Amino acid sequence: MIKLQDIQTKLADIKEQVEQKVHHPYLLNYIKTPVVDEDKLLILISIMDHLELPYIEMQNYALTTMLVQIALDTHENVSNAYTSEAENENPKSRQLTVLAGDYFSGLYYKLLAESDDILMINALSRGIKEVNEHKISLYQKEFDGIEKLMANIKAIEGSLIYRLSHYFQANVWSEFASDLLFVKRLLNEKKQYLQAGTSILFDALKKAAFPKSENKNKDISQEQQRYLLLICDRYIEFSKGLIEKGINQLPYLNDVLEKRISSILNQHQPMAKTYVEEG
Repeated sequence: MIKLQDIQTKLADIKEQVEQKVHHPYLLNYIKTPVVDEDKLLILISIMDHLELPYIEMQNYALTTMLVQIALDTHENVSNAYTSEAENENPKSRQLTVLAGDYFSGLYYKLLAESDDILMINALSRGIKEVNEHKISLYQKEFDGIEKLMANIKAIEGSLIYRLSHYFQANVWSEFASDLLFVKRLLNEKKQYLQAGTSILFDALKKAAFPKSENKNKDISQEQQRYLLLICDRYIEFSKGLIEKGINQLPYLNDVLEKRISSILNQHQPMAKTYVEEG
């Protein structure tokens, strides 16, 4: 049985270490403060804690992986700004954001070099390659239909955890974690779309669903918007079913993660209700 306090303490401690690693006073004057994805960190810690890895190893693996994630997210911020064609964007800020991503990548390589764990390096490298390949397809809208688009999103969110699960020989976590992170991403994309009328996913979904009428500068009809939301909801609901079944197959699940899973799944509201409230 994994103790609640034990997991919370490790999560808080390692998160603080990651934040200290990426804290660079000069860069933070020009770029957004890097955000640690607590859900991915919690999943990693939960897997390694159950495997009873020494805490020093758990720290190194978690720090390394989260630095990789932050580097990927930082470079993605540049891509988002570029695709949105923000007129008032500070060129220096964009340049420093690129350099910040490279800087965080350098921290990750330094930690890996110190660990001298070739298999871990290989696992993370494969995960990074997969994330970047799927991001290219997403941003350049190089996908064949909605199913491929959603597969891209799922791979972007889950590839690192997927590869690490296999590295730790905890394969039962691979698809479960990918499904959970996929649902979280869809919920966030849906929320952004409802609030701002645009998001990376929904812009791509618009092209996939309405390829002939896709026009970047033209609003789609309300009925078309509802259709896109319905598609998103169907993927959320299907993945929720997989997660609920997958929970029963996990040999271990601590209370902190169990509560977080429930919190993510309970965020989902049917499209009709959400659209009336937000639209």
